[in-house]
Amino acid sequence: QVQLVENGGGLVQSGGSLRLSCAASGSIFISFNAVAWFRQTPTKQREFVAFITRRGSTTYGDSVKGRFTVSRDNTNNTVYLQMNSLTPEDTAVYYCAAAAMGLVTTFPGSYDYWGQGTQVTVSS
Repeated sequence: QVQLVENGGGLVQSGGSLRLSCAASGSIFISFNAVAWFRQTPTKQREFVAFITRRGSTTYGDSVKGRFTVSRDNTNNTVYLQMNSLTPEDTAVYYCAAAAMGLVTTFPGSYDYWGQGTQVTVSS
């Protein structure tokens, strides 16, 4: 059974940085079509943040381009999301998700496995 566990969330001041990690058990990330990060607040739908494909290609949501970087460490079977220049608008619960097969998209429904989420709060 595949399990994803996120870590690294917390409270940070506006302009600061955080690095989230997503560790997998039961499978290895390189076997998935893509691993993505989404975020959600109580008043918004789940929003695409970034994904990294099996081949290492990356795609970012418009709101995080140039500030966030997704990467994968195959040795440790972990995917990271480096978040820089954070603003209060980045405050959300961040989820890691993995797509086993099929077309790689930015839609949550394309992903088969989800972590429990980690809270990121950016103060002004």
